[in-house]
Amino acid sequence: MYDLKGKVALVTGAAGAEGLGRAIALRLAQDGADVAVNDLHEAASPRSGLADTVAAIEALGRRALALYGDIADARQVDEMVQRALETFGRIDILVNNAGAPAGRDRVPVVDLEEDAFDLVQRVNVKGTFLCSRAVARHMLERGEGGRVINISSVAGKQGVPRYAAYCASKFAIRGFSQSLALELAPHQITVNAICPGLVASERIDDMAAALAPAGIDPAEQRQRMIDASIAQNPLGRMAETADIANMAAFLASDQSSFITGKSYTVDGGMRLE
Repeated sequence: MYDLKGKVALVTGAAGAEGLGRAIALRLAQDGADVAVNDLHEAASPRSGLADTVAAIEALGRRALALYGDIADARQVDEMVQRALETFGRIDILVNNAGAPAGRDRVPVVDLEEDAFDLVQRVNVKGTFLCSRAVARHMLERGEGGRVINISSVAGKQGVPRYAAYCASKFAIRGFSQSLALELAPHQITVNAICPGLVASERIDDMAAALAPAGIDPAEQRQRMIDASIAQNPLGRMAETADIANMAAFLASDQSSFITGKSYTVDGGMRLE
């Protein structure tokens, strides 16, 4: 565990019951941080939603705040950050986790519709930019350093067929992180990216539905993806959301204060660099 007492974190994309955002938010809370959590809207599932994430954070004895808003809309992002500052007085840690759902973008480039490509870039890239800009302005004004953690992907390091829009967005996040890291380093604000492989989260359902061949039920496709990932992994299992949350907690802590501009693969050794 790391000591984040007195720190305030903002985590985007945190409504999903089995998602990375909630896992990261809870891990930061366990380490002592108060946490503002964002999502576009309250999820429909009875097992998910920002209200549940807030309740879980508060059950750990930490303060929490639900912030609904579109991270790709500058006005909404500025209002969201302002609300967090009015509630907590500061933001020390930003985790840009929110991402576009897998869907019509998971096709060959020759079949990729412009609006499907644009949606992925709008949420994944523009959203990361807007949230980083708003929080970095506050961190610079406060003058006490900070941490920015961006969620990229192994698909941001190596292209994958039918993932062109997604890969483009995740490569962009890594480049953006490097540039921002160099700009903010003189102010003791670090910027790093995490690149997960396939994670046992609810996003697999969207991916399976988008990638299932004709005649194959999405549930069967989901199990095929899981089985293949486990079979190929040197550590013999899939990544859990806690694995990614553990890396986020380290990068949020003082123990990572001399690390910036890096992209960390968390995939059990499937891709050696």
